[in-house]
Formats: sequence, structure tokens, C-alpha cells
Amino acid sequence: MDWKIELIFVPVTDVDAAKEFYERIGFHADHDQVPFEGLRFVQMTPPGSACSIAFGEGLGITLEPGQQNTIQVVVPDADEALAHLREVGAEADGVDEQAWGRFVTFADPDGNRWTLQELPGRD
Repeated sequence: MDWKIELIFVPVTDVDAAKEFYERIGFHADHDQVPFEGLRFVQMTPPGSACSIAFGEGLGITLEPGQQNTIQVVVPDADEALAHLREVGAEADGVDEQAWGRFVTFADPDGNRWTLQELPGRD
């Protein structure tokens, strides 16, 4: 039996600002629905990813905005990822070189932190 992680919730305070930020860094807006008053569901997917993020209003997310700091995404080139983030106006930390990969971190408008990892070469 396969287990596939396909959706991770990200707590935000301003849905429109979060949507604009994630679109600016290249995420695709899959859904932005208001099925009824008090419920808004936004789903966005990073380019090339099988896993999406979701945020909105009335979703019952108990994690406070800015507290999500556990999402790690693999990218082919950390330098290119850093350059892209800075080019579109996202504040990102420089490349952190480690034996287990090269890392770039950035935060969304609420302070939710993301880690991008370029995997090390395999011998």
C-alpha cells in the first residue's frame, strides 16, 4: 500500500497576501473556493511537486500563523533557488553548505519558514 503526502496546511493571517506571495514565488493556485460564508479554501502547488499546501479561513487549523517551520522541499540547485527568491522580492537566507546538502531558507509574510535542500551528489 502506497502512502502519499499530498496536502500540508499552512496557517496564515491574511489569505490574499499569502496567495499573492506564493504565486509570486512560483506556486500554482489550484483552488480558491468559498463554499459558504466563513469557509475559504486555497490550495497551491509548488512547480513540479506532487504535494500541495492549503490555507484559508474557517479550516480549523490549530497551528498559529508563523509557527509552521517543518516543510522541506528538494530543489535541483540551491543557488538558482536563492536567486529566484531574491529576484521576486522574497527575503531568503544565503546558501548553507552541509555534508548532507545545500540549504536555503525563507519565510512567507506570516513568518512560516521553509527550507529548500539541494541533495548532495551520490557516489
